[in-house]
Order: sequence, then C-alpha cells, then structure tokens
Amino acid sequence: MGVLRSTASLEAEIEEMRETLLLSGGSGRADVAKAAGPGGVRRRVVGDGGDGDARTVCVTGGISFIGFAVVNRLLDRGYTVRLALQTQEDLDKLRETEMFGEMGRDGVWAVMANVMDLESLCQAFDGCAGVFHTSSVVDPGGLSGYTKHMAEKEVRAAELVVEACVRAQSVRRCVFTSSLAACVWRENTCPRSSRRATIVDENCWSDQSVCRDKKLWFALGKTMAEKAAWRAARGRDLKLVTVCPALVTGHGFRRRNSTSSIAYLKGAQHLFTEGLLATIDVEKVAEAHVAVYEAMDSTACGRYICYDHIIRSGQEAAELERQLGLPGRISGDGHADHPTWVELSNRKLSRLLSSRRRCVYDRYSILRG
Repeated sequence: MGVLRSTASLEAEIEEMRETLLLSGGSGRADVAKAAGPGGVRRRVVGDGGDGDARTVCVTGGISFIGFAVVNRLLDRGYTVRLALQTQEDLDKLRETEMFGEMGRDGVWAVMANVMDLESLCQAFDGCAGVFHTSSVVDPGGLSGYTKHMAEKEVRAAELVVEACVRAQSVRRCVFTSSLAACVWRENTCPRSSRRATIVDENCWSDQSVCRDKKLWFALGKTMAEKAAWRAARGRDLKLVTVCPALVTGHGFRRRNSTSSIAYLKGAQHLFTEGLLATIDVEKVAEAHVAVYEAMDSTACGRYICYDHIIRSGQEAAELERQLGLPGRISGDGHADHPTWVELSNRKLSRLLSSRRRCVYDRYSILRG
C-alpha cells in the first residue's frame, strides 16, 4: 500500500515526533549511540531473549501516533521496549527522530516484524514479558481512510498477534488497542421516547450488520479484530485486555493521525447527534495502556473504554473540524446543538486509574514520613 509522500510532509512528521520525544522528557546518555547499530538504531539479534525479563515489552506499531506515546510512557516507567517495525520507511523515520542519539531515550531498540507474518512476530516477541498491539491497518494515502479489505486484514493481524504471544513462551500479557468505534454502532441505540439515557460501556459491541449496511469499515474492522483477539486468547496461557479509545487527539494529531481520524469520523454526524462522539488525548491513551498492563496481575481484565471529552455542542464540533481541516464532516452545515440521547461510560477505567494514583500518593506519603 505504498503511497508517495512529499519530503516536506515526512520532515514535518519527523519534527513532530522529535517534539513529542522532548515533551515526554526524553534524555539519554552519551553512550547510547555507541550501543546502536547502523544509523543510530539498535537492532536486536533474534534468539537473544531467553526466558524474558519482566520489564521487557514489545510494541507493534511503535512509531504510530498511539504507539509512539505508549513507548515513551513505558520508557518513563522504566521498561525496556522493543519496537516492532514493519517497513524500511518506519526504520528510516525512527532514525530521523534521533530517539537513539545522545538526546534520545535509553532502553529501546528496533526489530523488523510483519503483523501478517506469524514467524516474524514470534521472533519479535521472544524474550518479552508483555506485548502492546497498537498497530492498525490504515490507508496511508488518507483518501478513503479504511476499506473492507483492510478490515479483513485487521482481523487476521489480530489472530496472528495473539497466536504469536501464546507461542512466545516468555509472553504472559497482551494489551490490545481496539477502538470506541467497536462499541457504539448499534441499531436503535436509544429510543427518543426513553426517559433515561442508554448507557454505552464495555459491555456494548458495535453491530456488524449495521457497520456493513452503512459501510463503516473502520468500525467493522475494529469490532471484528477485537472479537477475533478474544476468541484466539480464550483458553490459552495468555492474559488479554483491550483498550477502546475514542478519536485520538493531541500534539500533531492532524498530521500524524489524519488517516485514522478520517476513518474514525465516517458517520460522525450520527455519532454527534446521538452524543457518542468523544475524543481522548494521546498521552492519556498511553497512560491507560500502561495502567491496565500493570494491573493485569491483580484487577485489570476485559475491555476498557477510553475517552476524556464528549463533543456536545455545534461550537465544539466546528472547532474539531477546524483542527482536522474537515469542514462539515461532523456537524453538517448548521452547527446546531443536539440533546444527549445516550451516556458514554468510562467508569471502569476511571476507577482503575484513581486506584493507581491513590497507591502512588500513599507510597509517596510513606516515603516522606
């Protein structure tokens, strides 16, 4: 699916990735570059993983908008991170970010792994205790955003990633990035005559027939892929959780996440009308991924809806359209405010994050005392 991109476009994206790296507090040692392979990117030797390290994890799609934020969050938490890259362009882009240079991050290196190739995934995961599958199949040209064929590939990739996790004896946990789009597309979500808003939470799944009828291929792909992952993990020696983020925003999202945004926003006017159009900052998405991973040995399980803001007014919709450069995509021509017919719920994730922050505060208080 190679698409020609202008040098200016690539340079701008790389510069935004550098800025993200700096904003995350990345600082390395002068000897990091010496440990690096050609071009400043350290390459792992296949088979050197042994039984794995509890603090070593692999991230697929590690230079995607979400993946890059997850990697930085993991490094901040002291993990050793293996980036599973699919193409030479990904590798070149990573080199250009200078993540591995003197101003880069320690504890991270790259491997080449195709999410459609089981053997390469097994090799990439070997020696890791956990896997974050943030990779997604998206049209790099940003024209259609997502197609039915891509939805089918997404399903196969999900099955292969889970199978590779099971086969890699060191892997015990997998955090799978799904989407809120896998939860919200249903027939007659909330009758207008209802006195109470319908709750949309982790128990809700998008109706695949609705997605097909409306040609919502992104929602269909995310729904089918997440269900495929759960089927593949059932009865296996692997703990799986899924994170379902809303439309992901944040620093540089218009350029770095444009194709995913276009795909997600197909049918956005309906979501807006129903009170189901929500957003989430990419840093909070990363926080959620790492939080559920670290809680999987205790309380974390199942699905987690992830959002921090619901678009409720025409003014908010118009501002999001402006940020994306997609006039009329969300609110139509009128920008009229709409009543809320449903209630999105992220209480499950909120409880987990609140408990986690409380533990950190208690630990800090004990140390101070």
